[in-house]
Amino acid sequence: MVSRNSALSNLWIGERLGRRRTIALGGIIMIIGAILQTASFGYAQMLVARVITGLGNGLNTSTVPAYHAECASPEKRGYLIMIEGSLITFGIMVSYVRLLDRFWINSSAQWRAPVALQIVFALVMIIGVEFLPDSPRWLVNQERHAEALAVISALEDKPHNHPEVQRTFSAIREAALAENTLSEKGKSHHKFNLRELLHGGRSQNFRRATLGIVIQAFQQITGINLITYYATLLFERLGINDLNSRILAACNGTEYFLASLIAIWLIEKAGRRKLMIFGAIGQTTTMVLLAVLGSIDRSSTNVVSAVLLFVFNSFFAIGWLGMTWLYPAEITPLRIRQPANALSTASNWAFNFMVVMVTGPSFQNIGYHTYTVFACLNAFIIPIVYFYFPETAGKSLEDMDVVFAQAYNEGVSPVAVSLRKDLPHAGSPEADEILGFGIRRRNNPSSSSPSQTGKDHTDVEKRG
Repeated sequence: MVSRNSALSNLWIGERLGRRRTIALGGIIMIIGAILQTASFGYAQMLVARVITGLGNGLNTSTVPAYHAECASPEKRGYLIMIEGSLITFGIMVSYVRLLDRFWINSSAQWRAPVALQIVFALVMIIGVEFLPDSPRWLVNQERHAEALAVISALEDKPHNHPEVQRTFSAIREAALAENTLSEKGKSHHKFNLRELLHGGRSQNFRRATLGIVIQAFQQITGINLITYYATLLFERLGINDLNSRILAACNGTEYFLASLIAIWLIEKAGRRKLMIFGAIGQTTTMVLLAVLGSIDRSSTNVVSAVLLFVFNSFFAIGWLGMTWLYPAEITPLRIRQPANALSTASNWAFNFMVVMVTGPSFQNIGYHTYTVFACLNAFIIPIVYFYFPETAGKSLEDMDVVFAQAYNEGVSPVAVSLRKDLPHAGSPEADEILGFGIRRRNNPSSSSPSQTGKDHTDVEKRG
């Protein structure tokens, strides 16, 4: 719950500090919390330490995906953030293995060493982010255009005046200008207001923020943390002894990591929607089978049930693990991306808390029907994704503005528009018309085009 509240704090501080500084701040807070956890000698101290760590974790989980998406090219964005998702499972695998390794240790080192390990990863993150550039999209939103152009040039490894660099800069600049103009009566730049999250119109802010919130909630109601948090207990419920349950949990975490690598390969080939639907269908089927086998009071079914826990992880790793960190950053417009990601991440942590708190009592009271509940929840996800979640694969972040604007103009579903092959790309004259930017430019001929502004900044840098 602390991570949820910390993610919500990004509604106010994330855009002000920028992506890099927010990530560094989150890492520093996590290190402080981890040190206090490792040195804990009482419940109160551990509780305070966990609260502090959660504050840092909330900042990072609501910032890193947005930063990653804003720096990646459309053709690489999916698999790069899927790598991020795989690293989550790598951490889970390491934690299971370390806990197994510590099984025979009777001192407090059994838990202190694994807790202290997070300090190493946080240090690597803090040091590493210092060598990375600011997000070019955040820089544009702060009207630091020359810096943004330099970052785009570096990321694409092309000179400032290269057509592709100019096109990318133009699309970002135009999207930012259009959003700022739409948000408050023609002002080109002003302070963000939370009410903008409720806006409709061409920007469709409310719809897009809601999609991010919903997909993060969906990740948790699949029941993944039923397995991640309770793996050892689930294996023990199947009649497996303590040591073997821990070994199986470590194997389960390893298989989880390996399955997540498949999504890296598939994400740009299959697209977001197909992977989400595939994962939800597989998860539904697995939960149904677990419920059926749970109703049969025979030890012979235990082996199959144990295998199904591995199968569920595989479907989830392919369809829903990294997807819920990728999609909210892709679907939201630049101006509300950080606050919208704060809300979506808070949704993830809130539903994470709910599932973890409910699962234990649920098994005690309704037994195998717990699997039935999660089977129904997974089945519910399938039609929602099919009818309401647009495809983002192969599109720039600014192209998604065009998708929602065109859907609004035509009064049709953004899903249908996102699947079209002939949709104009952001930065083109056709896209300007869809966004309404061309109309405003004709009504105000004195305003310079984003493309021209980009060229002006290139000239300024050359003269400098």
